[in-house]
Order: sequence, then C-alpha cells, then structure tokens
Amino acid sequence: MPTSVFELFKIGIGPSSSHTVGPMLAAKQFLLNLKARGLLDTAFSLECQLYGSLALTGKGHGTDTALILGLMGEDPKTVDTDSIPIWIADCEAKKTLNLLGEKEISFDPKKAIQFFKRYQKPHHANAVTFIAKDEKEAVIEELTVYSVGGGNIQTEAEIQSPTQKSTQKLAYPFSTADELLQLSQEKQLSIAEMIWENEKISRDEDEIIAYLRLVWKTMQGTVDKGFRTRGILPGGLSVKRRAPDLYEELSERDLSDPSEVFDWLSVFALATNEENAAGGRVVTAPTNGAAGIIPAVLHYCDKFVKPVDDEVLKTFFLTATAVGSLYQKNASISGAEMGCQGEVGVASSMAAAGLCAVRGGDVIQVENAAEIAMEHHLGLTCDPIKGLVQIPCIERNTMGAIKAVNAARLAYAQKDNSHIVSLDKVIRTMKKTGEDMRKKYKETALGGLAVHVPEC
Repeated sequence: MPTSVFELFKIGIGPSSSHTVGPMLAAKQFLLNLKARGLLDTAFSLECQLYGSLALTGKGHGTDTALILGLMGEDPKTVDTDSIPIWIADCEAKKTLNLLGEKEISFDPKKAIQFFKRYQKPHHANAVTFIAKDEKEAVIEELTVYSVGGGNIQTEAEIQSPTQKSTQKLAYPFSTADELLQLSQEKQLSIAEMIWENEKISRDEDEIIAYLRLVWKTMQGTVDKGFRTRGILPGGLSVKRRAPDLYEELSERDLSDPSEVFDWLSVFALATNEENAAGGRVVTAPTNGAAGIIPAVLHYCDKFVKPVDDEVLKTFFLTATAVGSLYQKNASISGAEMGCQGEVGVASSMAAAGLCAVRGGDVIQVENAAEIAMEHHLGLTCDPIKGLVQIPCIERNTMGAIKAVNAARLAYAQKDNSHIVSLDKVIRTMKKTGEDMRKKYKETALGGLAVHVPEC
C-alpha cells in the first residue's frame, strides 16, 4: 500500500529519525500501553536495552536523550527543543524520572539505558527492548520495538506478522513505478493528482493542504534558524556552523556567475542539517540524516524556478511521496539497512521527481529524474564519524540536493523520453547493493570515514 505524505514527512527533532524520533515514540508508546492496562502505577524501575546500530551510534545520535524524553511523555512534533538540555541535566543530577509526567521513579540514565554493541536482534538493525519491573524486581512488561527508518516503529509481532492493508480503498493503488506510470497514462492524470486522490480517501482536502503548508513552514523555519545561529555543533568534533557566514556572503552577491545557484542549494541544505545535528526542529524527509535535501530543492524552486504556492506544494510533495513510497515498500529508507544510499539517495530521488514535476515534466520525465538521482548514489555508505550526524552527513546533503536538481534538469531535457534504466530497476539495485554491503558501512561507525579520520 503506498505510503502517505503524513508518514513520509514527519515533524520532529534531530539528529536522527531512526535513532532519535523512533526511540522517542517507542518509549512513550510503551508507557502509554502500560497505562492503558493499569500497570503504570505498578512500575518501580525501567530498563532500556539498545541493540545493533542503535547501540553502536546511539550516543552520537542522541538515542539516550530521546528515550528519556519519550518516557517523560514528550512528542517529537511538539517537544520544546530549548528545554531538552535542562530536562536531561535534571534527570542525570537527580537520577529520577517522571513517567508521562504522572509518576516519578528512580532512574539513573547511565545504568538504566544499556548499549549492547556486540549484539543485534533479529528482523532489523535498530532495536530497543523496554523492561518494566515492580518493587520486587519482577518483570511486569517487556517489549522489543524496532525503529525501521524515517521515525517509523514496529513491534516484534508487527514485523513477524505484518498487517496487510487492503489497496482496494485507494483510488489509485500501485506497488511499482511501472504500475504508477501505467495508471498515469491510462487515467491521464499526473502522479501528484493520483496521490492527491489517494490521500483524500482518509482525509479531507483542507487537512491535506494544511499539513503541506505546515511542513513547508517548518522547513522554512529550520532554514531561517540555521541562517541565524552561529557556533560549534555539539558532540566533540568541533564542527563550526557554516550556514550563517555563507548566507551573508551570498546575500551580497548579484548572481553574475550562474554556478552560484549551487551555492544557494548548499546553504539551504547546510542550514537545515546543522539544525538537525544540533537537535533542532526539522522535517523527516524521509529521514533526518537526509533532512536537508528536499527543503534545499524546494527553497531553490521558490527562489529560482517559481514561487512556492499551494499548487507547487501539492505537485512537489505528492510526487515526492509517490517515489518515497516505492523505496519504502520495495527496499528501505533506513541507513542501518541500506547505508546512506537509503537516506541521502532516496531523498535526492524524491526531490528530483518533485522538482521535475513542478517544472512541467511529464510522468516519464519525472520517473527518469528519480532514477537518475538514485543511480548516482548507489553504494553510498553510512559512516558517521564518532557516530554523530555531522561528518560526512551535513555535506552529503548539499551534494544530494545538487544531484537532485541536475537529475531533474537532465530528465526534463530528454524530450523523447528514452532511457534505459527504469526507477524499478534502480530500486531493486539499491536494495541488492544494501544487502551486499558489509554491516560496518551501515550506520555503525565501524567503517569508512568513521575509522579512518581521527576523532577530535
């Protein structure tokens, strides 16, 4: 079943959708389930056990912080990002935690949050097990949750026995790009028009357009804050924020050199990903590690192609949603499964498709744009230095945005619609490449730049 725009574009906090947003939601849901069963009052102690990639890069990705926030009852969409350092310091100092804001327990993060770096649970590389015990140390509830990418979570039972959703309820169901293209040609509708009808099955038009406006407004807010905030990013690598200085310099230029357009693309991406690295408010698009690409391309569209209005939002986001849905269904958008090709590569592919559609590209050109962008990200590893979403992640977003624009332009210029590699083929190739990729290159910080560049 195609993924909704409400699922692919989530409003949350950095630095990682799978390592921050997912665990935060999982922790809150675990306690809400306890409460619903009348067991919250019985809980005397809690343990959070991290496995696989969550354990290996959890510290750098803020997973421990996210778990504390989730257990407090905070939500990624609404949490006050300025208060997070205060809350975490308070928890560490007092060694107590107020569960869902209702029940205080003893909680020492250094002991209660455990990183099992040598072990990986079945089904997925990102796993967290929650264990609640009563006053006599008897287990009252134990649950393993997988953070499967893009802030999406699934329990062990849900992964083992996935619920099959009926596609009959959708106006235009599709599982592959070929099916999507065939539908578009048969019905004489654009990709965005078909996704719009699919979204309307479960939500009214006002709700959909309001959400698209909110996503765009959030992206604009993130970029604006990134332009205004100077300093050093947290984590110990001493990475300086570059967006403010570059933005000021660009604002004084007159665009006499056409290549300066790419400087604007880069600064939009830098601003977003520096905010993400600092734990700020971002839109998961479709992940946090790749959160800067789609905002950068949409800002580029607004500045250099056509002003972003409701029609542009619908065309861009709904087209991108169709493409992202295909990757999520037929491969993965998780860096822990696919490497960075599943994050930056997918975001670039989505952005290329959206931009090509906004420029007036037909359905074949849009599909080609998405394919071109991914083709040139195949094999991209996820190797964050010190487990932080900073190096090489921030600059990779600038490259992904530039490739997206180039892919959209190349596809749009191909007027005879002839191309050899299809989007379906490149998605299958990405999946096989991710499966063949050694585990140390998939968000573990055990390979690549993570081990060949000395920690600062």
